Amino acid sequence: MPATIPTVVLTVQTGGTVIVTMDGTVLPPPANTVWRRSSLPESIDQATDHRTVAVWIEINETDGSSFTDLIPALGIPTPAPSDPARSRGPRRAKQPKLHEVRAEGFVPGEDVAIALVTGYTDATGDGLVRTLIDTSDHPEGCEVVLVGRIFGTMAIRRLG
Repeated sequence: MPATIPTVVLTVQTGGTVIVTMDGTVLPPPANTVWRRSSLPESIDQATDHRTVAVWIEINETDGSSFTDLIPALGIPTPAPSDPARSRGPRRAKQPKLHEVRAEGFVPGEDVAIALVTGYTDATGDGLVRTLIDTSDHPEGCEVVLVGRIFGTMAIRRLG
């Protein structure tokens, strides 16, 4: 049997709400909320059981454009054979240490580059950018640069 990777589809609605499905089944948002474009990290975390499985992500925008990406699993560390932790029961995946980065002044909906370049994100309908960065992968106090791809708006934020 061939290996399969689940597919998460985020369909952006007019007004910024998002319908999230995983392999065709609707993924409900947390209680008393709705999925929004800005809740993309939370919807991916929920769909991937906090990044313990890889998924294909497809984002369908209201203008008909779409974006796809593969979100890899974080993996399960394997202890060395001499590691006494081997006999302590099931191994757990390293949990990410996320740091939210926000900046204002971007063009609504524009693509925003994230440098150390760890990926890309979009500005919300009101020009706000929000991204989560796993600080366990980067040195404490390093900086992140957000660059708008339309007018070159820049914001620099320190992690940690």
